[in-house]
Amino acid sequence: MLAILKKWARQLKSEIVTLLFAYRHPATPGVAKLLAVLVVAYAFSPIDLIPDFIPVLGWLDEIILLPAGIWLALRLLPPAVHTECHREAEASLARRLPRPRNYVTTAVFVSLWLIGLWVLWRWISAETMPA
Repeated sequence: MLAILKKWARQLKSEIVTLLFAYRHPATPGVAKLLAVLVVAYAFSPIDLIPDFIPVLGWLDEIILLPAGIWLALRLLPPAVHTECHREAEASLARRLPRPRNYVTTAVFVSLWLIGLWVLWRWISAETMPA
């Protein structure tokens, strides 16, 4: 079972890097580029949409959302682009290049969490304040 999970994780990593190369490929359609950049940015972001410390829900993005986004983005790629970008991704992974960081995405997710916490605080404080 552990070997299957490791293989699946390696395959997801390869497909994420494939999407990174597909985003930069000139023959990639606009919708596929948009989805690819969103999926790659989310995958490389150090902050999750649903934090991992939330039981069960925290892993949903890694188990369901991220693979679904990868699957959909890959389906939107023309087969020739997918094949070419997959080869580039495999070569890149074989060289063990460092993982790119996406600070803009990090800032967006931190901002969203702060706004969400502020809205929650305002809602709770409005409910608890006497009229």
